[in-house]
Amino acid sequence: MGNNQTKYNHSPTTKVKGDFKTWTGFQAIFSELSNAVAKRSKKKTVLVIETYPGVRIEKLRHFLENYFEGATVLCADDFALNGQQIQDKFAMLITEDRVFGRMAAIKMEDYYEKAKLELLRENVAMLTGLTIVFGTGASLAVVADLTVYVDVARWEIQKRMRSGEIGNWNDTNLDEDILRKYKRGFFLDWRAADRLKVELFSKIDYYVDENELDNPKMVRWSDYCSGLEQMLQGPFRFVPYFDPGVWGGQWMKENLGLDSSVNNFAWAFDGVAEENSLYLQFGEVHIETPAINAVLKYPMELLGELVFSRFGAELPIRFDFLDTIGGQNLSLQVHPHKEYIKKQFGMDYTQEESYYLLAAKEDAVVYLGLKDGVRESDLIEALEEAQTGAVKLDATRYVNTFPEKNTPIS
Repeated sequence: MGNNQTKYNHSPTTKVKGDFKTWTGFQAIFSELSNAVAKRSKKKTVLVIETYPGVRIEKLRHFLENYFEGATVLCADDFALNGQQIQDKFAMLITEDRVFGRMAAIKMEDYYEKAKLELLRENVAMLTGLTIVFGTGASLAVVADLTVYVDVARWEIQKRMRSGEIGNWNDTNLDEDILRKYKRGFFLDWRAADRLKVELFSKIDYYVDENELDNPKMVRWSDYCSGLEQMLQGPFRFVPYFDPGVWGGQWMKENLGLDSSVNNFAWAFDGVAEENSLYLQFGEVHIETPAINAVLKYPMELLGELVFSRFGAELPIRFDFLDTIGGQNLSLQVHPHKEYIKKQFGMDYTQEESYYLLAAKEDAVVYLGLKDGVRESDLIEALEEAQTGAVKLDATRYVNTFPEKNTPIS
């Protein structure tokens, strides 16, 4: 045990080649933006700083107002719908279910009342000098002279949600159940933000990585795109992350060099474009960026014509490690067929799964398929009773089991 730790790369990185510049920290970033504004030599200049939902917006506001003292600084979030209004407007999509929502082709404009968005536009139109509009939806207010995109990885957003630092975008639901916050992000907020991000691809001048607290890092958008293009020239990996769970085990801790103080690890997300991130190394500066950006920016290059024609700019595969060794059984799952998932959740593809068993103990079994003669009503009743916590589900009464044949581990 443990001899595989050095073989598992926790930080797969693409080293970007070419001439580029980077800026680290708010002072350096704002100094560069000030210089870029000055070069335009205009009586009125509009700097738009578009932010992904989950960016630390109040910290950005603080640093902007302190650095650009002579400028007019407007936060687009202040003109958008508030949390309760968002919940009311999209209630049918958010649903009452703890985990499942419904996909819909909503855009960031839908998070704004037309009157408030028009007010923001009027405010910007009347101003002279340097005007800075920042926040999620900032680019909706005006045609910018300079556009900056501030991004954050999905896993980092989830950690901020779990800690209670943030809720959903423009909401105060800091203490809401994390599954409900994640559900709303997955089905609504992040989808709308990604659609806006794609619209801005041809307009962005600078890209900012905001994953580290008080340590943003910026590159020119053209250099960032060059980094993604270089990465796509050969094999690459997403940056993995690990998460505990009710059934989590001990194998990954011992074999992948994980934190031994954590009770267990259930998941290793190692290849999920919507969840994982990518590392691009520009000299000494590491830029962490959502992996979905590569899919959205270069879908044909990444997916190929056949996959792109069927799924669009989505990577319809994922790679995970699941660990139950020294833990509990995985949850029983039923995956919907394509017609059902489209009708009920608005999703374009299902989650068919294939498992490769890398290690197992001597008594390991695989649960697969219902036994002959099992009545649906009996199973549902048993599941509902177990859900209350009053009794445990006797899965072997209902589900077939097959011995696992791999070489046992100690």
